[in-house]
Amino acid sequence: MVAPRKRLDREQRRTQLLDIGAQLFADRSYEDVWIEEVAEIAGVSRGLMYHYFPTKRDFFAAIVERESQHLLEVTAPDASLPVREQVAAGLDAYFAYVKSHSRGVRAINVGTLSAEAGIRAIVERELEQQQIRILDALEFEGEKRQIAAVAVRGWIAFVRAVCLDWLDQPSIPQEELRVICLRTLSGALGIDLET
Repeated sequence: MVAPRKRLDREQRRTQLLDIGAQLFADRSYEDVWIEEVAEIAGVSRGLMYHYFPTKRDFFAAIVERESQHLLEVTAPDASLPVREQVAAGLDAYFAYVKSHSRGVRAINVGTLSAEAGIRAIVERELEQQQIRILDALEFEGEKRQIAAVAVRGWIAFVRAVCLDWLDQPSIPQEELRVICLRTLSGALGIDLET
């Protein structure tokens, strides 16, 4: 559906374009989204689209950056909760995000851009922030924190891989996925996060 032409300030227009792009990339692969289509839906010229985002890759990177920030917001821990509940709530928020953005998640993790340095850097910053959150909640210090950092980083990669498999096998209940992930983190850290 094409939007009627409407004058927006620079930030409103940029937000509009990113919103349209996020929806298109959530529903389709990177290769199946065309800048011309985004411009048409927004009711702007292709030239204006390129004014905001010089290339399709730049457009996609801006969406990934914004979605990474959104993911950090929706998975933000409630420090007043016990660690297990913080991790479980973060997992549930992440699962909901993966489910509602399945194409985009695949594009970032296994698509043609998954090896692209700029996209990887955005994803890595978000993963590092998630890692720090968990380590801070665990309150480990010194060498124990260093060892836990390796375990948590590996666990985050595990959760991402599990979620990609879950997209292919959506009949697995989310509750079971949570249990698998919590058990794995408990085992990696040598602490009980399951009860």
